[in-house]
Amino acid sequence: MINLTESAARKIHEMIESENNDQLFLRVGVRPGGCSGFSYGMGFDDEAHDDDVSFELHDVKVVVDKDSIRYLEGVTIDFKESMMGGGFTIDNPNASASCGCGSSFRTKEEAGTPGDC
Repeated sequence: MINLTESAARKIHEMIESENNDQLFLRVGVRPGGCSGFSYGMGFDDEAHDDDVSFELHDVKVVVDKDSIRYLEGVTIDFKESMMGGGFTIDNPNASASCGCGSSFRTKEEAGTPGDC
């Protein structure tokens, strides 16, 4: 399903701890939009839905909605630090094209709904 690097897991743990809510988990999804057709969504949530798929990686609970699963198979989420700051990156082997900002993509099978990035 989704791969989470140790660096990303450490940063997610740190961010969850700062929220003072031990019920939070990482929700990852895909929605139509972005300049390439689909855009990633990633954030914290504390409510799972009946049709969600959940699993644990590096002690991080990850939840994905059923519609996003097909676009996220094999994705690797990483966190990288640089002199300019840090941020999460998503490497998606299903993407046939992505935009320069890296937050939207399309697959060979589906172009999505391109829009503003």
